[in-house]
Amino acid sequence: MMSSFAAPIIIFNLALTGILVYCLILFIKLAHRGIRALDIYIEKNNKSDKNL
Repeated sequence: MMSSFAAPIIIFNLALTGILVYCLILFIKLAHRGIRALDIYIEKNNKSDKNL
């Protein structure tokens, strides 16, 4: 049987792990959006350079 001290620590660790996974997913989405925006920016600037 768990002591009354161990149960809150396990719950805290599970919650912290969930928050970390959620933050990692948000960071990956943000990085993907940034890469897409950079690709659009580069493509736009390359087209304008060719028109000169």
